[in-house]
Amino acid sequence: MMAAERTFIAIKPDGVQRGLVGEILGRFERKGFKLVALKQLTPTRELAEKHYGVHRERPFFEGLVAFITSGPVVAMVWEGDGVIASARKLIGATKPLDAEPGTIRGDLAVNIGRNVIHGSDGCETAAFEIGLWFNSTELNNWQPSDYVWRVES
Repeated sequence: MMAAERTFIAIKPDGVQRGLVGEILGRFERKGFKLVALKQLTPTRELAEKHYGVHRERPFFEGLVAFITSGPVVAMVWEGDGVIASARKLIGATKPLDAEPGTIRGDLAVNIGRNVIHGSDGCETAAFEIGLWFNSTELNNWQPSDYVWRVES
C-alpha cells in the first residue's frame, strides 16, 4: 500500500500563546486527517533560517526568523488524501484580511506578521519541512480504527 500524502503544519508562537492549539488541532481532526507527528519546541535560529531559507534575501527575512524563534511552536505532520491542498484551504490566505471566514486565519489571525499558522505549499516543500523539523523515528505510522469505513466509501 502506498503511503498517503503528508504535510507539515506549525502553529506559530502567536497561536500557541493565544491558546489556539486545541482549536487548530480539532479542525484538522474533524476534516479527517491523521496526525502522525506532534511536538512543541522553541525553534533555534539555525532551524528558523533553514525553514525560511527561500526568503533569505527578502527584507522581511530577519523579522520572520525573530518571530518564529520568539516562543514555543507546535510542529505537526498530518497525513491523508490531498492533505497539502486541503490544509492550505483550511488555513486560508497568508494575509488574514484576505482570508475567508471559516478558515483558520480568517477566523483567528490578526495580521500578516501574526498569522497563527504555517502550512507546506507543495509536495517538495512538505518533504523538506518534515525532514527539517522531525527525524524519522518521530513519525508514527498507524491505522485509525475507522480506516475500513474510509476506504469503502
